[in-house]
Amino acid sequence: QVQLVESGGGLVQAGGSLRLSCAASGRTSSSYIMGWFRQVPGKEREFVAAISWSGGSTDFADSVKGRFTISRDNAKNTMYLQMNSLKPEDTAVYFCAARYGDYGMNVYNVQFWGQGTQVTVSS
Repeated sequence: QVQLVESGGGLVQAGGSLRLSCAASGRTSSSYIMGWFRQVPGKEREFVAAISWSGGSTDFADSVKGRFTISRDNAKNTMYLQMNSLKPEDTAVYFCAARYGDYGMNVYNVQFWGQGTQVTVSS
């Protein structure tokens, strides 16, 4: 089992930046891919970004490419999502996610979820 705890959400004006963090604990000795999803009320949870165990491979939703970056520090068991040029449509609850393995993440193969952190972008 891997436990995930997000932090760093909040309120920011459009065009601003936020950095989310996700701290992992538990069985973190095995390689696992980590990622971020987001959800707004009444809509399905959607993929935002993912990063491989080594950090050498990343994947982004088209809606955030060029604005968000993802990174991880395995020594600290922590993953980060740097969000720049934020837009009101980025407003959502952001969830940290993880699965064992090192390739591919989608909402159906996630094994572990964090509790979510609210990001609100005002216009």
